[in-house]
Amino acid sequence: ARMQEGSLSLMQMAKISSALYEYQVNKKLFYVSILTSPTTGGVTASFGMLGDIIIAEPNATIA
Repeated sequence: ARMQEGSLSLMQMAKISSALYEYQVNKKLFYVSILTSPTTGGVTASFGMLGDIIIAEPNATIA
């Protein structure tokens, strides 16, 4: 996944992380994150690593 750079995308990253937190806590459901190559930067720092279960393809570049 790719993410645009800028103030709007930074705000969206915070909103997505907040929504995922609410989803996991209030709904008591699993969030499964599937990472493909390459997954780097903001995606990894925000919602990519918030999953209850994180699955990545073999030899994927995840940073």
